Amino acid sequence: MTLRAYRQIQRRKSRQIMVGSVPVGGDAPISVQTMTNTVTADIEGTIAQIRAAEAAGVDIVRVSCPDEDATAALKHIVQAVQVPVVADIHFHYKRAIEAAEAGAACLRINPGNIGSAARVKEVVKAAKDHGCSMRIGVNAGSLERELLERYGEPCPEAMVESALNHARILEDNDFTEFKISVKASDVFLAVAAYQGLSEACDYPLHLGVTEAGGMITGTVKSSIGIGSLLWAGIGDTIRVSLSAEPVEEVKVGFEILKGLGLRHRGVSIVSCPSCARQAFQVIKTVEILEQRLAHISTPITLSIIGCVVNGPGEARETMIGVTGGGNGNHMVYVNGLTDHKIDDGRMIDHVVELVEKRAAEIEAAKTTGAEAAE
Repeated sequence: MTLRAYRQIQRRKSRQIMVGSVPVGGDAPISVQTMTNTVTADIEGTIAQIRAAEAAGVDIVRVSCPDEDATAALKHIVQAVQVPVVADIHFHYKRAIEAAEAGAACLRINPGNIGSAARVKEVVKAAKDHGCSMRIGVNAGSLERELLERYGEPCPEAMVESALNHARILEDNDFTEFKISVKASDVFLAVAAYQGLSEACDYPLHLGVTEAGGMITGTVKSSIGIGSLLWAGIGDTIRVSLSAEPVEEVKVGFEILKGLGLRHRGVSIVSCPSCARQAFQVIKTVEILEQRLAHISTPITLSIIGCVVNGPGEARETMIGVTGGGNGNHMVYVNGLTDHKIDDGRMIDHVVELVEKRAAEIEAAKTTGAEAAE
């Protein structure tokens, strides 16, 4: 079996909904989401945070709307940003209606938590009137009392049942434009719940390990949980939950997708951990290159290897590569082939120039192809 065959992931078949202009589910690319942590009523601060996430490539941003000040601010926020905004609603049905009227692309809500059937009907009407989709967001930490009493503790079965109960409420109101999440801070619980839900319905699934922790802990837990589900073909949109700035969540989200070959954005650097054989400071070089190439959104593969043990082999698989050589002279590879040498002092600037040039060529070719197709 070829390496390409091993890399193929058969995605679960799901129906497709729209979150603003972003398709979720079906054959749409898996989207990356994040959530602001500003006070939503701070319009300028919230817009700035969303724009930073946009620069990192985010597809969808969620904003908490706990009060009237937040939903009033939401109207100004959605008009100032490019990506669809999801309004996070808990308990108060009027906030959901206000958010829909303010231009939210999606409402994150649990229908069973906002009161009577009449209130749910009002929210559904607002969503239909204003073109909103919804997300049913089940969380292990806030399961319904009845389910906890029956199951004894949060478990995959209880989470799936909660999700399907909420889904049924929307279905009874002739509304099916929704995705579902069943998040938990425990990786095993979250994965098992999503596996069960994926077999029980065909709605698009929003993946996440909630309250995953800080940068390192949260990245590891999210990579294990979200990554294993995506590898199994489960999941249509993801949010990496970190105690960090939203832009960091976006970066990790894309790295998970890139690692599984599900989406390709920006520069993917293959680099060694370095050892006594390194002919240049690999760790520092990679750190600088990550910063200086962060503005590149075009998919580019780059290998930075400190010596000739694995360097030539890794360079064969990347668009651009550098392998450490003797006397401060290092070999540069282009399209897997040896091309020229570069000295220590100019190496970083040179690599940046090569990557930027390649990215520009790729984008120009796309433009030419698009024009030819027209």
